[in-house]
Amino acid sequence: MTTRWTPSPFLRASAAAHGVAALGTVLVPAAWPWALGALVANHALLAGAGLWPSSRLLGPNLIRLPEAAAQRREIALTIDDGPDPEVTPRVLDLLDAANAKASFFCIGHLAQRHPALCREIVQRGHRVENHGHAHSNAFSLFGPARMRRDIALAQATLTGITGQAPRFFRATAGLRNPFLDPVLHGLGLTLATWTRRAYDTRTGDAERVFQRLTARLDAGDIVLMHDGHGARTPDGEPVILAVLPRLLRRIAERDLHPVTLADSVP
Repeated sequence: MTTRWTPSPFLRASAAAHGVAALGTVLVPAAWPWALGALVANHALLAGAGLWPSSRLLGPNLIRLPEAAAQRREIALTIDDGPDPEVTPRVLDLLDAANAKASFFCIGHLAQRHPALCREIVQRGHRVENHGHAHSNAFSLFGPARMRRDIALAQATLTGITGQAPRFFRATAGLRNPFLDPVLHGLGLTLATWTRRAYDTRTGDAERVFQRLTARLDAGDIVLMHDGHGARTPDGEPVILAVLPRLLRRIAERDLHPVTLADSVP
């Protein structure tokens, strides 16, 4: 049975602010500049919350693994923007060699082009999760209907290809707006972001990426990397392939256990 969507306290306060401003202008027409200023400030706060990937102001957001998973020394490797026929198979080989599991946030239209690769991800013991169908840079500007169509299409595509329904969703660059939470609730998906990112779509310096990911790396962390749209090193190697072997060794040295999000979150 699907539960009714409940807006976050921040969204409830935002709606109340709109109501108070509207009522105030009716009761005291001369106060409209103050009401308008309050609404502008409110919308600025809403926009800021959407531009902050780890924010929970707009609704639930998995930014760390549950405490029980952290007690088990678990860590989540999440890999975005694939599948990529050049990079993803090599990432899978590296994960296999380290006996590590990961969650691949796949783009729907790329999954349609490379369905066998999505199936291979699952066959090797990993999970395919929902990264939207179009992966539009304007995703955070979508209205609720367009947002739902995009996510639902990716959900149907990925489920049909792998036989396994994604449980988690990640927005393009982690940016969103207040419409996302009710859409995800209706589709039975959980928003997931990260605790550690290295900006490896823009940074081709493998050492810098490695340091960003491993500084204070600890149990419960959710690590973000990219097998698609990733930067390349000066030698032309996808930066994830240059960094992942070292990262997996560092994870093992710290007695951490890479698992999928679905395995660590009830």
